Amino acid sequence: MAARRRGLTGVAAGVAMTVTAGVFAAPALAGAPGAGAAGGSGHGDRHRATQRAMEAAVNEDAPGVTAQVKDKHGTWNSAAGIGDLERQSPRGAHDRYRVGSITKTFVSTVILQLAAEGELSLDDKVGRWLPGVVEGNRHDGDNITIRQLLNHTSGIYDVLTDPGYQEKMFTEKFLAHRYDTWAPEQQVAIAMRHEPDFDPGEGWNYSNTNYLLAGMIIKKVTGESYADEIKRRIIKPLDLDATSVPGTDPSMPEPSSRAYMKLSKAPDATFHDVTELNPTMAGSSGGMISDAADLNRFYTALLRGKLLPRKQLAEMKTTVVQNPNKPDNQYGLGLVRRKTSCGTFVWGNGGDIQGSTSMTLATERGGHAISANFNSLEGDLITIRDAEFCGK
Repeated sequence: MAARRRGLTGVAAGVAMTVTAGVFAAPALAGAPGAGAAGGSGHGDRHRATQRAMEAAVNEDAPGVTAQVKDKHGTWNSAAGIGDLERQSPRGAHDRYRVGSITKTFVSTVILQLAAEGELSLDDKVGRWLPGVVEGNRHDGDNITIRQLLNHTSGIYDVLTDPGYQEKMFTEKFLAHRYDTWAPEQQVAIAMRHEPDFDPGEGWNYSNTNYLLAGMIIKKVTGESYADEIKRRIIKPLDLDATSVPGTDPSMPEPSSRAYMKLSKAPDATFHDVTELNPTMAGSSGGMISDAADLNRFYTALLRGKLLPRKQLAEMKTTVVQNPNKPDNQYGLGLVRRKTSCGTFVWGNGGDIQGSTSMTLATERGGHAISANFNSLEGDLITIRDAEFCGK
């Protein structure tokens, strides 16, 4: 789901565990310097700034962080903080986690592969593939292209901002709805109750509805679900053994840590264990699970042209400015472009979902990549990014 849109997870037997603030004692949050580091101390020394940033980012709102760096010297895995507050066990350097909107890059890659195969065009109107679906309150799928879905210039209302949907997903009511199964058609219908944010092509606004529709288009074009197409076209060819599109399964595969979030804005709000949830609430906009190693492998392969022909990769990297006040923040087709504090441009994506916030970023040709995850919706990923790419 969208970065900084509050996310999804659950707990054993469907009963939420409330975690009191007292569990976050400072000594328990000590980092694990170089945990799982590969290549010996010399290798780890190259990432000393990253390790320090990870340890500094751990606090009462961000219990633990896990990361992997991949560069010309090899791979470096590490973690800091707590993975399970009840057991006080450390965060794992090889944890799997829910990746949220990083899913969008996988979905976009499938769409672009279909374009390369001549099965569809990015300039096809949504109404051609999904007649009657994007209609009502000035929404008109016959005036919106697939390209505009993928780069968030469609103007389609984001289902996550619907007040009723928000109440079920991001308040205490989530505990009663965490195992609900959602069909994308149901979520799109909710979005259609509202007017669009702007006319197609006349602005930019992040909308998870765009990628729910993209998943539906994959099904219409191929006859198979977006999940099956991602497995066939990306997961299996790249041997992404830790990556899955879990459908309705609410559980997390091992190894993994617990995931935590507050379901109230009250000053005394407590953390809930939200590790388990029905991933259909995010679907093709954010329902996947992976780990840092697989994400680095995926983005490296993508940026090196191993998943898309040159033309389609160029389309994916054709960006629009997200915010005129932040011109370096640009969005392509399911792929973001960011500028670090030292001027290096990196490509990738980020994602939030209940109890989990993630990033994966790599240099232009994938020669240097980092993926990281916090097991809450807080955590300073930008400082970790700059520590790795800028050494500070």
